[in-house]
Amino acid sequence: MPTVTLHDASPIEVEVHGEGPVLLLPVNPLPAEGPQAEAMRAWGTDPALGRSLIEGLRDAFTVVAFDYENHVLANPKPGTLTPANIARDLLTVADAAGADRFAYYGYSWLALSGLQLALRTDRLSALVMGGFPPLGGPYAEMLRVTMATHEMALAGASKKAVEKATGEAAEKPSGPPEKDDWSSVEVTLSPDQTRQFVTLYEELRGFDDLAAQARITCPRLCFVGSADDIEYGERWGGVRVGIASAVIGRRAEIEALGWDVTVLDGLDHMGAMQPPAVLPLVRPWLRARIGALPAG
Repeated sequence: MPTVTLHDASPIEVEVHGEGPVLLLPVNPLPAEGPQAEAMRAWGTDPALGRSLIEGLRDAFTVVAFDYENHVLANPKPGTLTPANIARDLLTVADAAGADRFAYYGYSWLALSGLQLALRTDRLSALVMGGFPPLGGPYAEMLRVTMATHEMALAGASKKAVEKATGEAAEKPSGPPEKDDWSSVEVTLSPDQTRQFVTLYEELRGFDDLAAQARITCPRLCFVGSADDIEYGERWGGVRVGIASAVIGRRAEIEALGWDVTVLDGLDHMGAMQPPAVLPLVRPWLRARIGALPAG
């Protein structure tokens, strides 16, 4: 298990599994346990999501797994989580794995990170984006959501400081939202944790994803759940983040630009990232585009 030093000098552990064409997979290779696992199940997420993806791909590909999302939460980069630095980090992981050429799969903000990576290197053999549109992405909407989240984190930090000083109870129970009701979610992240995502979307303000398409030359797949449009409440400025609608509404245009497109019927943002949805789609697509070890 090599340890890689990222752009801010923080270390991240990388696991390499299997043989065959290299696939960078930014997932947690360790299944969650205990209360964390129960919380993930409450959100509709497989506590062993990363491990399940690795196990479903390692017989055909060299899977380079690294938990980038939890890494940035544990090591916040409030001023440096930019598209260029994320791409730099991903290339550093590929270098550590000895991969001159590699495919990449990312979901949600890690999918848009893959798009930014594709604009900064010619080493990609294939790109898979799940849960984020390659065209018409909700960058402005996500900036508003992350700015509102950061403001709530700042307010929460101030409240906790007062409660600590006065001895009052600080914590409220936090859990998954009621269906389609994100206004009920309590923000428990720190100001630095939330600020780094503001930095990311500030850097992407004005990003022209249509003009960028000509610079992406590798085989590419995008997929979304058909129910993946998120309505945020007034605490987030009443923002609607249309992920499914962006892909469905411009599907013909996206395909004409060279993308393979799949819409997973009935699935929302959480549902479309689960292994039973991802593996039957991504595994054969990758085998067809970049090859794989022979079966058996």
